[in-house]
Amino acid sequence: MQDKPQTLARRAPFVAIMVIAVLGLVFLRDRLGFDALADHHETLLAYRDANMALTMLLFMTAYVAIVAFSLPGATVATLTGGFLFGLFPGALINAAAATMGAILIFSAARSGFGAQLAARIDTGEGAVRRLKRGIDDNQWSVLFLMRLVPAVPFFVANVVPAFLNVPLYRFVITTALGILPGALVYTSIGAGLGDVLARGERPDLGVLFEPHILWPLIGLIALATLPIALKLMGREARA
Repeated sequence: MQDKPQTLARRAPFVAIMVIAVLGLVFLRDRLGFDALADHHETLLAYRDANMALTMLLFMTAYVAIVAFSLPGATVATLTGGFLFGLFPGALINAAAATMGAILIFSAARSGFGAQLAARIDTGEGAVRRLKRGIDDNQWSVLFLMRLVPAVPFFVANVVPAFLNVPLYRFVITTALGILPGALVYTSIGAGLGDVLARGERPDLGVLFEPHILWPLIGLIALATLPIALKLMGREARA
């Protein structure tokens, strides 16, 4: 019974994040959407021109909060980073803020549930245990794949490694490097957002799936998958 208060204290940050995420989804979806950026883009530019350093600090703080609390608007935040700061340093600012936010939610989930859940899976039986062992044997590749494959939601890529008790340093490295391709693409879209807004249009976020972007991304995914394939081939050869 003495451990129960400590357990509750460890889980409280992640539970609080989930509560805020739900509230954000209900109340902030419109406020953090593209229409809000379109309505206030001139004000943002004027404030940036008058307070560049403070704008960077406030933007990064807001972006970290959006990611850490899984609030809606992460994509719009990335576009805003490009819009305000250009491709460079916008891409670096976006990637750094996203990484910091990811670290916060990962740490909260890992501290509250990760070690205990991973231990239960390891002592259990069945497909879930085999899946975890497969991931543990290929953690670097799996973590990179979770970042590189566009179909994997950012929240999932932040929380699942925590529940599998992935070491923090692996999570940080794979997150910081794995999100760079997507950050570069969407920041570049944001950097050209001024012309899009002037025409009263919306940016084409499907550019990630155009051949000149998609094929290099597929190449990175294949590179991340290669160690897993080599291990499987080695096991089959020894069998």
